Amino acid sequence: MAMKIAKLSRRGFLAGGGAVAVTGTAALFMQRGGSVMAGSAVRGPVDMRLRASPATVPLLGNAQGGVDVWVYNGQVAAPEIRIRQGERLRVTLDNGLAQDTTIHWHGLRVPNAMDGVPHLTQDPVRPGQSFTYDFVPQDAGTFWYHPHHRSFEQVARGLYAPLIVEERDPIVVDRDITWMLDDWRIGADGQINDDFGNPSDAFMSGRVGNTMTINGRPPQPFVVRSGERIRLRLINAANARIFALDFSRLNPQIIALDGQPVAPHEVDGALHIAPGMRIDLILDPEGAPGSRVTIGDSFYEGLEFALTDVVYSDTPLRADPLTTPIALPPNPIPEPQTETSTRHEVVFGGGMMGPSATGKMDWTVNGVAASGHNLDPVLTLPRGESVILTLRNETAWWHPIHLHGHSFRVLSRNGKPTRYREWQDTVLIAPDEIVEVAFVADNPGDWMFHCHILEHQAAGMMATVRVT
Repeated sequence: MAMKIAKLSRRGFLAGGGAVAVTGTAALFMQRGGSVMAGSAVRGPVDMRLRASPATVPLLGNAQGGVDVWVYNGQVAAPEIRIRQGERLRVTLDNGLAQDTTIHWHGLRVPNAMDGVPHLTQDPVRPGQSFTYDFVPQDAGTFWYHPHHRSFEQVARGLYAPLIVEERDPIVVDRDITWMLDDWRIGADGQINDDFGNPSDAFMSGRVGNTMTINGRPPQPFVVRSGERIRLRLINAANARIFALDFSRLNPQIIALDGQPVAPHEVDGALHIAPGMRIDLILDPEGAPGSRVTIGDSFYEGLEFALTDVVYSDTPLRADPLTTPIALPPNPIPEPQTETSTRHEVVFGGGMMGPSATGKMDWTVNGVAASGHNLDPVLTLPRGESVILTLRNETAWWHPIHLHGHSFRVLSRNGKPTRYREWQDTVLIAPDEIVEVAFVADNPGDWMFHCHILEHQAAGMMATVRVT
């Protein structure tokens, strides 16, 4: 997303979670078009089982031994599910963990009973039990799945994977690649630090880790060929880390945000992607054979690092880049009637350095700190109503705000209209920023509305929107 965002200072970051030591400079990738380099993709129509269970994987590389994680079907960031728009997805979750779990299909406009929120849309799946999710995705795009029970722990231990819904008539690319970004808090023993939900994380910047992976793998060079066209799907699966990525030397164009098409446009500065968000890029690399480009991250001032190195093959694919259209077809989302929309204000407050209406150190939505998923609704909206929400961040911290069951248009930031009126389901809001979004409340049920910094959600920044 090409918005201008001030950096988080080193002091502010260290106050919220400690220094970061990022390992390596590159990664393995899931891809279609050419050979599959890593990960396993399931192609639809899909009728499959996912088993959530502990596993030991070479997260840090084979030479450093295995890391104990929680995963689906034995792999971090896998299986990648691919299905065509309009095809049925049927997934049975088997719980092999020692605690309850669910699956939330992040960004998909699913029926309420399939949304995977424990005690709200379904009973939690108990250890040794199963639950079947069955729906037809309405939208093509880049999505992902993860638990919504103790997500601050279960996601941090590795329970997540991509879900790609392909367009009925895809654009022409040479490779379609998924990068699932994550960071891990690894202790001196080489294992995941189990300090989940500690107060410093919960009430400041969230659980920011010290080891980076892409698709659950340690870094290795990403080889490209001059003249090829790549569709790169970025997914931020981290608990709390916000990325500001520099793709400027790869001629990037944004074609989708949070799975929804946007008018193709060049990246203006760093590409900001917060937890829960997705960005689809078109890359047309034109570097010299053997040259190398570093994709760096610069969000946390004083803690900048190299995410990965892109290395040009000695053999170009073609002399000139493709010129075929890259605009994606729109998804069937109803357009809100902004002239007649009802208006509501939602205020996000609290945290260690911000005021709280409760008088305690917690996070709040309209003055209420959530203590679980089953909540009285902060808003009740008639089905079919066009709604404008004014989202006001009255805290000292960043918040990626996610609405379940709907996508919304981002209309303005601090009173200034957005250039592309992008559809999103997770919008990053800076400290003291005001963002206006609009949508049609067309999906009935009780829907979670929360910060996707998972420690913030667990510490109160969560509400329910009811569509009747």
